[in-house]
Amino acid sequence: MDFSLDQELLELRQRTRDFIAEQVIPLERDSRQTPHGPNEELRNELVERARRAGLLTPHASKELGGLGLSHRAKAIVFEEAGYSPLGPIALNIHAPDEGNIHMMEVVANDAQKDRWLKPLIDGRIRSCFAMTEPDPGAGSDPSMMNTTAVKDGDDYVINGRKWFITGASGAGFAIIMAKMEDGKATMFLTDTDRPGFNIQRMMDSLDSCFTGGHAVIELKNLRIPATDVLGEIGKGFRYAQIRLAPARLTHCMRWLGAARRAHDIACDYARTRQSFGKPLGEHQGIGFMLADNEMDLHSTRLAIWHCAWVLDQGERGNVESSMTKVLSSEAIWRVVDRCVQTLGGQGVTGEQIVERIFRDVRPFRIYDGPSEVHRMSLAKKILANDLH
Repeated sequence: MDFSLDQELLELRQRTRDFIAEQVIPLERDSRQTPHGPNEELRNELVERARRAGLLTPHASKELGGLGLSHRAKAIVFEEAGYSPLGPIALNIHAPDEGNIHMMEVVANDAQKDRWLKPLIDGRIRSCFAMTEPDPGAGSDPSMMNTTAVKDGDDYVINGRKWFITGASGAGFAIIMAKMEDGKATMFLTDTDRPGFNIQRMMDSLDSCFTGGHAVIELKNLRIPATDVLGEIGKGFRYAQIRLAPARLTHCMRWLGAARRAHDIACDYARTRQSFGKPLGEHQGIGFMLADNEMDLHSTRLAIWHCAWVLDQGERGNVESSMTKVLSSEAIWRVVDRCVQTLGGQGVTGEQIVERIFRDVRPFRIYDGPSEVHRMSLAKKILANDLH
């Protein structure tokens, strides 16, 4: 594995870093932010700034208007974008759109790409991915999904409820996972203004970094033409794996940038804040926390780069992305928690953005599979001698 960066990637990293510092961070206290994420006006302004900077949707293929970044290159750019909670929104690399773009490039047909994917890559619309359901439906165990799709002439009629659907409010289209009559899962594409697609309510959550927040959706006799099936009937779970392995990893990339931001702020504070006659950082209790932060950030970055290398080799990388997701989410949480402790009162108030980062990163240990589920899956593979 070669972790060295060529000149082109070094320049892209610096260009992204400068863009975040000059065009994005100044908007972090903009009044157009809500408990359910930046509103559409702010989101559109951020997207337009990234478009002018030539940084919009860099992970998409060059043929569809992106920069065609490798997974390793994404690791560099996405970390820089994550340095601000608004950075992934600006670059159009936030969840769930980033994962949906990747999957649709692989699975969608030409008509579906023209209708939904190209406007998504261009930043003109948003999307959502509707799989998670309220009890007793699918959460960490997608096999428990209760949403059904029944063939009716040239259409499929979908009924069910989905919840914690990120970005649903204001999304232009949705990818819906539903069970067929034979129990096999299938993905469907639908415009969100179709009759039968109803947002029942918004869910209050710790984080506030996703445009459109998290919603509860009712699907009531939602009629979807057969032409809008994504991929093949019955292969929904297979396509979900195409989406999930890279999407888990890009979460790690973005949140690493957020943790680095918190660490930088804590280090600056520890250098200048005086306590008991010397800078705060010279007390071992604080200095050791900063040292532990540096090691957690370093090990997280190495894990991300290794997993990115595996994916760039054309491997599925499910095991690697699963391990990296657990390692990263827990290390990043430790980093941000130590930063809050270092900052004291400023760490638990809006005086510093660390308080917001703290709220945003805590759910990361749950998104795309809780740590416990990943550990359970890894344990099964270890016992079956099927890890590699």
